[in-house]
Amino acid sequence: MLIDIIIPTYKPDEKLLAIVEKLKGQTIAPNRIVLINTEQKYMDNLLRGRNYDKTARHFEVRNVSRREFDHGATRNEGAKGSEADYLLFLTMDACPADDKLIEKMVAAFSDDSIAAVYARQLAGDGASVIEKFSRSFNYPPRSFVKSAEDKERLGIKTYFCSNACAMYRRDIFEKLGKFPKDMIFNEDMVFAHTLIENGYRIAYAADATVYHYHNYTNMQQFHRNFDLAVSQAMHPEVFGDVSSESEGMAYVKAAFSYFKREGKPFVIVPFVIQSAFRLCGYRLGKKYRKLGRRLILKCTASPEYFYKHWS
Repeated sequence: MLIDIIIPTYKPDEKLLAIVEKLKGQTIAPNRIVLINTEQKYMDNLLRGRNYDKTARHFEVRNVSRREFDHGATRNEGAKGSEADYLLFLTMDACPADDKLIEKMVAAFSDDSIAAVYARQLAGDGASVIEKFSRSFNYPPRSFVKSAEDKERLGIKTYFCSNACAMYRRDIFEKLGKFPKDMIFNEDMVFAHTLIENGYRIAYAADATVYHYHNYTNMQQFHRNFDLAVSQAMHPEVFGDVSSESEGMAYVKAAFSYFKREGKPFVIVPFVIQSAFRLCGYRLGKKYRKLGRRLILKCTASPEYFYKHWS
């Protein structure tokens, strides 16, 4: 059984090498670790003088320009030429919580109908109270499996699958066309939709854990939700018949209960403010086609994506 790991990187630092070492020390060792890197000089500086051969069989670095980067196509590039049984996609800031991450993700492929498995994301010690709630809401302690039969019950959550740490059967990944290209965001959920609509199931492995969190500012949340909504507007076949805003309301209600239960009701005020920024970004992103270029560039976290399209 072979596992290939693909990690898009941007301006990597020492934390990335610590994650690489944790991956190499897993109970099921990866066959290959492929880094698809943007901004070559940062990777060159990081690896200079270290025992890493950028063209080695089991550790490879492929460089792309910021203009070339694409959330779907760049990950597909990392998977090109793989002969592994499974492909594990990680982000450069998702750190395995123990040495059994790969082992537990592989175990979650309990039958041939499960084509993808995503891990539980834990908030580390430096995470804010709001971020700790967010991780607990989206990544509960109980494992489960989702299929097309769950669409009415779960809505948009049916297609939730995070490439911060997600594993796919390579043969099915390739058969169904890999991740969609030209993606500003959400390549994982769009491909999850493809899996579900083709009769496959997606597993959430709560015992497979990584530390992954972001203490975003209000404006960063605004930009992120703008890009998220742009991706949804570009794929009505996925998001047109399921509601995201109802999920948002469930998120807010659960947050209030969480903060009170944790004895931190004072967090509700900054949470409400942050939620307003998120909602504004989301609603503007849904209508991005009606916005002028100058306003789009003020709203997005991915200006290169739009420049590429406009050119």
